[in-house]
Amino acid sequence: MAIAESVGLHVLVIPYPAQGHMLSLLDLAHLLSSRARLAVTVAVTTKNRPLLDPLLSRSPDVVPLVLPFPNYPALPPGLENSKDLRPAFFRHLIHALAGLREPLLRWARSTPHPPTAIISDMFLGWTTDLAAELGVPRLVFSPSGALAVAITNVLWRRMPQRSNLDDHDCPISFPEIPGSPVFPWRHLSMLYRTYKQGDPISEFIKEGLLSNNTSWGFVFNTFSDLEMVYLDRLRKDLGNPRVWAVGPLAQPDGPAERGGVSSAVASEIMEWLDGCPEDSVVLVCFGSQKVLAPPQAEALAAGLERSGARFVWCARGATAVPVGFEGRVAGRGLVVREWAPQVAILGHPAVAAFLTHCGWNSVLEAVAAGVAVLTWPMGADQFANAKLVVEEAGVGVALCDGGDAVPDPDEVARVVAESLGQSGKELSNRAKELSRKALAAVKKGGNSFKELDEMVAELSKLRVK
Repeated sequence: MAIAESVGLHVLVIPYPAQGHMLSLLDLAHLLSSRARLAVTVAVTTKNRPLLDPLLSRSPDVVPLVLPFPNYPALPPGLENSKDLRPAFFRHLIHALAGLREPLLRWARSTPHPPTAIISDMFLGWTTDLAAELGVPRLVFSPSGALAVAITNVLWRRMPQRSNLDDHDCPISFPEIPGSPVFPWRHLSMLYRTYKQGDPISEFIKEGLLSNNTSWGFVFNTFSDLEMVYLDRLRKDLGNPRVWAVGPLAQPDGPAERGGVSSAVASEIMEWLDGCPEDSVVLVCFGSQKVLAPPQAEALAAGLERSGARFVWCARGATAVPVGFEGRVAGRGLVVREWAPQVAILGHPAVAAFLTHCGWNSVLEAVAAGVAVLTWPMGADQFANAKLVVEEAGVGVALCDGGDAVPDPDEVARVVAESLGQSGKELSNRAKELSRKALAAVKKGGNSFKELDEMVAELSKLRVK
């Protein structure tokens, strides 16, 4: 009998309702239910309930707790899944979700099997007080890496400012972090850059992020071979050894519909890749939210065309692919406008490189698949992630920088072509070596495998008391 079964552990999982945050936390919920044998309840709002379907299909013991989205007039209808990341809406969404506190309290006090622990997203700092009121530990789940969280902690504790308020490239240094990284102001979190002292929502966000550091523990979707120095720094910084790295959580053998609905298009992509030589294709994808402006799409298309390379371009949303482009690259290029199974594509032997915005899920999926990362960070933690894969892990190449930047088509062509050619072999070899370490971490006996067991064991000690 597993430890969790013997002491009756029941974890309430509370995601932040954005796909990039939810997917990895739902992967963790699956592990807690299937491997650790914990009882798991996942709290979601009504419109996000369908995102649980892949989890519930493979983890029948996970129970959904569906709550109506809090009444919050400042948010337009339908914005509860955070598809619009304009600063005002993003900030309001974080604030609005605190309205779930009372419904969650009522549920926890009325259910016959109340939660014995809470695992919640880092943007839900108010759940620290919720856990305290219920008398249970709260673990922060970070959908970002340890480097990005270390930067976040310094920002909100020290509150560094620009020496020149008109200079968006003003350097901000972080001597508290190993390697003393320096980032231009524009690379810092939008939440931080839009902070206004005394503004109620700004202060709420600041308080929530700082309260994470008083939580019982931290769980990261990362692995020690990638971020050991930052994980150790966080343990020292927090004065708390309960910092666990349990990733990469997304695995090639995971659910085919993770993050989207299976379609004929997905099958066509895999069939097309089956006809390509090994290590001959670059995947181009910028996540579920970024829509390229017309000049960006035109420059990217021109670069892909000039590269002569095979590629799959996931041009989702309103991204406008130039007229005639698909005809000119027919046979070696595939443009996809619907959801595509990113993990499965990256795991295909034909794919050797990934041009990405460097969202943390995408970075880890690339690392696990052993493909080179061509970086175009656009916001949030993506600049820190790009630095990690290019400068530290050595598995990436910088291509472009900034959400409004327009890449040089000739540079796109050069970087893409080299990543698939002979000059990219060293990069590819390093990527494949890091992949071996990533996959070993989550296998029995690996560091991430053991850290998940340690986390459950520590929770079990509290329950036994």
